[in-house]
Amino acid sequence: MTGLPDLRELGDSGEQREAADTAARAHGLDAADGSDTACGPGAAHGFDASPRRGPSPRPGGAPGARPGERTAPRRPGAGQRGGADPVKALLHRHRELCERAVDPLEIAAGLEAHGITDRTAARFRHRDVFSLAEELFARVPRDGDTARPAAAPPPPARADWIVRSLLPGPLCLAALLALHHTDGRTALLVAAIGVLAVAAAVRAALRRGPLSRPGRGPATGLTGWTHWLVGYALLGDGLLQVAITGGPDGPPAPGGDWPLAAAPVLALALACAPAAWSAHLFTRGARRKLTASRGLEDFAASVRPLLLGTVALFLCFLVALLVLCALALDEPLALPGALATGACLYLARLLAVHGFTRGPRALLACAATAQALALTTVFAARLPGLTGLSAPVETLVTAWHPVVSTVSCGVAALVLLTHAARRLTRASAHCPTEHAR
Repeated sequence: MTGLPDLRELGDSGEQREAADTAARAHGLDAADGSDTACGPGAAHGFDASPRRGPSPRPGGAPGARPGERTAPRRPGAGQRGGADPVKALLHRHRELCERAVDPLEIAAGLEAHGITDRTAARFRHRDVFSLAEELFARVPRDGDTARPAAAPPPPARADWIVRSLLPGPLCLAALLALHHTDGRTALLVAAIGVLAVAAAVRAALRRGPLSRPGRGPATGLTGWTHWLVGYALLGDGLLQVAITGGPDGPPAPGGDWPLAAAPVLALALACAPAAWSAHLFTRGARRKLTASRGLEDFAASVRPLLLGTVALFLCFLVALLVLCALALDEPLALPGALATGACLYLARLLAVHGFTRGPRALLACAATAQALALTTVFAARLPGLTGLSAPVETLVTAWHPVVSTVSCGVAALVLLTHAARRLTRASAHCPTEHAR
């Protein structure tokens, strides 16, 4: 008869475990498989939920068992039959991202920015990052039983940034026409006013619309290098050619000893509008594809042709503007150098708009440094003992006049295009601005 109390005590202990499981389910634990690992709700509330030895809690909530009561020994691994839920641990790690997001797309972009790919999502029992993001979004507790908000549509074209993007071209044309009809000090004053007016118009175009960086602040370091490249397109190649022959003998002037390359600069100013429209088309198309894609690789494969197409569209507009400006101003067509400069500036700005400034800044600096070194070697060769310093530059310029701007900006543009094809095809580069930045 001594076995009856033992059986009664064991049955009482089993009832306690069943009641504990019921209480755990009420608090969100998955008691069906007996799991109480650190990935459970205990981890989310900051305490250690790792398996513990000892008596089960009473149903009333008092810890411990009745005095003198024996508990059944726990078998190794009995509380982990179903295994821990890996998504709970991921949710705990990225809880701030999941709570801040207004739709699963932002979570998917944030996860990708943290290095989680479709292959990584398979370890969380999901086919891709988008599916994993949807579960994380659904698991985050929110106020009320509101429906999941739809992804914010891409911003439509607005009249304010359209007008801003059109301003630099007419102002640059007016300044060049005034410069052609003046000379001496008046010409210098007109040139200074024109430069300030065009710079202010370009800055206004970059503060609103597809070429702006709302929420990211100014692109530090890009402005100075951009000014240098545009200034070299206006004065640099002419100065280099004149310096090789022993000049210049006077200040730059239209049709003078040191000629101005007005057509490329006018084309670049007019190209602000096509650049804004191309960037707008790319942003809208990328966000649509982000909504429709079901995987990071699928998204990258669909966005890459869109990126190449918008860049090609901008370059076609730029070629047409270069031809028209050269004909209107009766200047020789300097297509390679101006086209390379325009492509370099457009890609650098497109990357900066999406938050990537380090690469564009370094590449613009390299292009500007190469142009400055070419000019420096030509003038340094006039010093005694340094005559041969300018031989490589003179050979290249004599064989092909706009070689410096073409090579320096062309190489930078190719590297920027490769960089953009890697960075701008990621979902994290296309989060809605107001939430991701």
